[in-house]
Amino acid sequence: MYRLLEAGTTTTNPTGTWLYSVAMIVVLFVVFYFFGIRPQKKQEKQLAEIRNSLQVGDEITTIGGIIGKVVSIKEETATIETSHDRTKIRILKSAVRSIDVRAEDAEP
Repeated sequence: MYRLLEAGTTTTNPTGTWLYSVAMIVVLFVVFYFFGIRPQKKQEKQLAEIRNSLQVGDEITTIGGIIGKVVSIKEETATIETSHDRTKIRILKSAVRSIDVRAEDAEP
């Protein structure tokens, strides 16, 4: 019986299998980085630049979908006018999604 088991077994190279597994993990991490982490960091950097470049008179859209014109800016907040009735709302700068019209581009 010992000879039957010995004859039916094959030897594998454990080092080759180990290197293949490590290589696949590295490739998976690289793909995850370039398709997941890198674009997200690039988008976060772009949003930070937008929020830091806010000026009075800019027309913005918030992450909640509120559209308004910036009236004043403080350290962490901004006040916007949202309608013709001059309704003012105080928002966090981090709630700004985009600047639709820059103050210098707006018509007087």
